[in-house]
Amino acid sequence: MNSAMAIAPQIGIVAACLGLGVARATFYRAQHPVSVPQANVPRASSPRALSAPEQHTILEVLHQTAYVDLSPRTVFAMLLDADRYLASVSTFYRLLRASGETRRRRDELTHPAYAKPELLASGPRELWSWDITKLKGPAKWVCFHLYVILDVFSRYVAGWMIAPQESAELAHTLIAATCDKEGIARGQLTLHADRGTSMRSKPVAMLLADLGVTKSHSRPHVSDDNPYSEAQFKTLKYQPYFPARFDSLEHARAFCQEFFAWYNHAHRHSGIGYMTPAAVHTGQAPRLYAARQQVLDQAFAAHPERFTRRPPTPPALPVEVGINLPKPTPRLAGEAQRSTLNAPQLVSQSC
Repeated sequence: MNSAMAIAPQIGIVAACLGLGVARATFYRAQHPVSVPQANVPRASSPRALSAPEQHTILEVLHQTAYVDLSPRTVFAMLLDADRYLASVSTFYRLLRASGETRRRRDELTHPAYAKPELLASGPRELWSWDITKLKGPAKWVCFHLYVILDVFSRYVAGWMIAPQESAELAHTLIAATCDKEGIARGQLTLHADRGTSMRSKPVAMLLADLGVTKSHSRPHVSDDNPYSEAQFKTLKYQPYFPARFDSLEHARAFCQEFFAWYNHAHRHSGIGYMTPAAVHTGQAPRLYAARQQVLDQAFAAHPERFTRRPPTPPALPVEVGINLPKPTPRLAGEAQRSTLNAPQLVSQSC
């Protein structure tokens, strides 16, 4: 830099900087050095700044019982109504922030922490999901209530009922009759539902306790904690022949009777290897899977050149189905994928 400053008067600043490879900004900065402020020099306080006693007084007022749960803006307004001015609202916030007290000051109800339901079923009659949906009636503001109990593992509709109103007593009757029909033993079943009034009612809770059935509920305002019932209702209402309105309660019952017979015994469900829910629920799925595999083996033996990767296999059968199952780590997911190639299975879950 000293060389550039020495030859610059003879050949010019631009030529000197280019010849010596020095940036012109560096050259100019060296000619006019900036004075560095001295360290540890106390900054002069503003004449408008509050004194330490005044700051202490403001914090004492904000900590008083009458003001401790109120926002600084509310305290400021109340002090003005009392013919008292201490400082601006921003000063209140600045002093609270310096003291680490800028949390919510209002007295608010704290809701309990609801645990995320994590449910697992490895066979039928272990985990049921139930819900209530509305079906439009013959006129506006008239609707019918459809109660449906679904086996999560097999997707089998174990029980259903249509009524003109939603009632905890009707839910009690349906659950009791369905458990009796399916032969549910104590400690065998978990029944999951959302947080509707009928689901959390005392008659249903007492019935489940008497039957030895574990009850489970979705978290508030979390729609995907009960996904299987919601998906089943979508299958019902998205049928092309689903009527816009039902003429009567008998019309709705006749329609649902036909639909649930088709759904349980004819519908090939994608979540259970395109088996019918009844086949999985009654234990017939492995036999049907073996028959499908035999058909594919014959097709492979006839034309192996048409299957370039590996011999064909039918859609996998479910082995574990659950709600909010923890996601597997990449290593475990890779091991599960390799084991799936050897033994076709399907793990179904809702996150």
